[in-house]
Amino acid sequence: MTPASQQALVNLRDLSTLQWYVIPLLAIVFYIYAVEIKKARLSGNWDAIYCGLTVLGMDFINETWNGWVFHLTQRSAFWTTPGPTALRTMMGWNIEIMFMFAISGLIFYYTLSEDRREKILGIPNRWFWAIGYSVFCVLVECMLNLGGHLVWEYPWWNLSFGGVWLIFFFGYFHFYVAAILVLAMKTPRAKAMTIASLYGIAAAANIVAGGVLGWVY
Repeated sequence: MTPASQQALVNLRDLSTLQWYVIPLLAIVFYIYAVEIKKARLSGNWDAIYCGLTVLGMDFINETWNGWVFHLTQRSAFWTTPGPTALRTMMGWNIEIMFMFAISGLIFYYTLSEDRREKILGIPNRWFWAIGYSVFCVLVECMLNLGGHLVWEYPWWNLSFGGVWLIFFFGYFHFYVAAILVLAMKTPRAKAMTIASLYGIAAAANIVAGGVLGWVY
């Protein structure tokens, strides 16, 4: 087990590490969603909410399989967040990251043009921004890695050319692809069921891992 993995296991899901700044951050996230829900009830358009929940749900799935990697290898997850946090929820997930992804999908949604056919540099605007935000997220992750806040262990998931592409595609791009696909669905029911399935998959995987198999990650 790597030193980063050992450190990440310390105080994992330990509520004694909670800090007071979590409360205003939680209030900010609640406020943002309360405003969006009010707007959606008036307009009948819930796409911003769907987009926000989709990106967070995809991150939930990502962090779940990353935790499974740690347990199955007993060495390291693909990425580990061993540093200080108000609450470490999984080996590579903490409450600060969760708050960020809770609003990341909303930011993405409001960047999109209302005209789906509009292009930027010859690329459909939705895909342009999916690529753009994914590149930005990769740059942020690289800086976090260089600062020692986010640790990579495996040679195929690092700052090499091939590693950066893996991080791009499997770390972030598919979050926004999922959001685009959900937004393109014809009915609210289809969108809601798809989003519910994302959380259902992640929740089931965690229930099996923790409740049935007794894994800790």
